[in-house]
Amino acid sequence: MEESKVLFEPPTEEEKITEGSSETQESMETLLEKEGLGIDFPKTGETRTGVIASISPTEILVSVGAKSEGIVGGREFDQIDAEIRSAFEIGQEIPVYILSLEDKNGNLVLSYNRAREEMDWDTAEKLQEADEAYQSKVIGFNKGGLLVELGQLRGFVPASQIGLSRRLSLSGDTPEKRYSELVGEPVSVRVIEVDRSRRRLILSERMALKETRESLKDKLLEDLQVGEVRTGRVTSLADFGAFVNIDGADGLVHMSEISWERIQSPKDVLKVGQEVKVEVISIDRDRKRIGLSIRRLEDNPWVKKVDNIREGQLVEGTITHLTKFGAFAKLGDEDLEGLIHVSELSQNRVEHPKEVVAEGDTMTLRVIKIDKERQRIGLSLRKVDSAAYADLDWKMLRDELEPAIEDDAFEFDETELVDEEEGSAEAISEEEPVEVGLVETIAEEKLDEDQEGNESANPPEEDASREEETPSDDGDPEEE
Repeated sequence: MEESKVLFEPPTEEEKITEGSSETQESMETLLEKEGLGIDFPKTGETRTGVIASISPTEILVSVGAKSEGIVGGREFDQIDAEIRSAFEIGQEIPVYILSLEDKNGNLVLSYNRAREEMDWDTAEKLQEADEAYQSKVIGFNKGGLLVELGQLRGFVPASQIGLSRRLSLSGDTPEKRYSELVGEPVSVRVIEVDRSRRRLILSERMALKETRESLKDKLLEDLQVGEVRTGRVTSLADFGAFVNIDGADGLVHMSEISWERIQSPKDVLKVGQEVKVEVISIDRDRKRIGLSIRRLEDNPWVKKVDNIREGQLVEGTITHLTKFGAFAKLGDEDLEGLIHVSELSQNRVEHPKEVVAEGDTMTLRVIKIDKERQRIGLSLRKVDSAAYADLDWKMLRDELEPAIEDDAFEFDETELVDEEEGSAEAISEEEPVEVGLVETIAEEKLDEDQEGNESANPPEEDASREEETPSDDGDPEEE
């Protein structure tokens, strides 16, 4: 019984008063709620919008409702940016964070900066959910990457999440050398991780630029035209070609469009980050693909080399290598190569080119086709003596010999010229070359003229000789 008395000891007067007061408070709150007059009391960790009641050099008094006023003072007051603090006015609404319901002086403790941070965390979470990028600037760096602001927060951009074009411009073996010049530069980033409890905010420039590139590419595809020349930068290299960024969108330069010369890999002539001029050669708007060319902006050396060659011409070639479908031959001293198809090796059926030719053989070949678009030369061995090309061969031979004949006709030695007084028939006018038969005719006419001139120049001697030969009718002259 004694134990039961202890267990069920009646409440004291103080306990009765406390219970009565709590019941009264509960009943008052319940009554106020029923009447729609509930009081919204501040709670620790809550962010509210307050009204500045007063401003002093050391603290700000803010009304947060429910006839409650709190203070932003001490370290929280000093941490507010001086420019922002100087702009505060009485009656202005500002966000505040409830740090404590009561300090040692019984005041409600508030924080302006913490409220701004909480609002920025809310913004970060919304940006992450919406997969939206936002514009900011680089405010610092560490050994792992860049620091970018989001309101009052400092977000981290790992080195792997820095945009490709920006990474290409980085150099140096220390964070200071790599990143110091980026501080203050604008940057577009996306929120990829938010952890408010750990105060962890991870950002990515690469993800943001991907969105930007897509939008830029759509716009570029609308305006771009085949044949346009643009300046771009090589962003990456592959075995099949190079990707070049033009106005924020990537286009492909296939390996066959990089150079007129044969190359084994795009790395032989290009490097990432190199600035190049390209021509737009194809646009696929449905698949969002752009085809570019570097070589088409340069003169094709192959075309220049084949300018002196024409179809039907006989050329000298050296067999370089054999395949099942034919033999390749290098033409003269030019860096040109043509194909002798297996059907053009002989009049007879040939199973393999090695039956007719071998590597290193030098022979006369006939050019039967020149394809400048595909840069190919077709050659033939069996048509070298073809009668179908007889007229062409004579014409080409004549074209080759005519300059030589003209040169021989015009060449002369001044010592061979004859004086005008001698009138030699061998003198030929330099301006009017004379054929051999005509020269002989002129010489004969000239010789006749000379003989006639000699006869007319000596008439007395001729008469005297005739008188001496004619006997006199009167008899012997001596006797006379």
